[in-house]
Amino acid sequence: MLVLITYDVSTTSPTGQSRLRKVSKICQNYGQRVQNSVFECVVDAAQFAALKIELTEAINMAEDSLRFYQLGNNYKNKVEHVGVKESIDLEGPLIL
Repeated sequence: MLVLITYDVSTTSPTGQSRLRKVSKICQNYGQRVQNSVFECVVDAAQFAALKIELTEAINMAEDSLRFYQLGNNYKNKVEHVGVKESIDLEGPLIL
């Protein structure tokens, strides 16, 4: 399934900057960045559960926020891209 993850991490302190880097790294382990704080991740149910736990543990609940949009398995007709920075087919071959 495709999951769109957005986050807003407060960076007014050095610990916030560290949390931001950690959240970004976790998301990069599961998918591709499509905007500064937005990732597309193609995951199964177990991976999605693990991803949510990792991210929830990485943020400060009083200062940061996460949003998860579950687009499901038939996501290709639900996503439209316009402009630069073409997205990579996460289910396609790694080497062309």
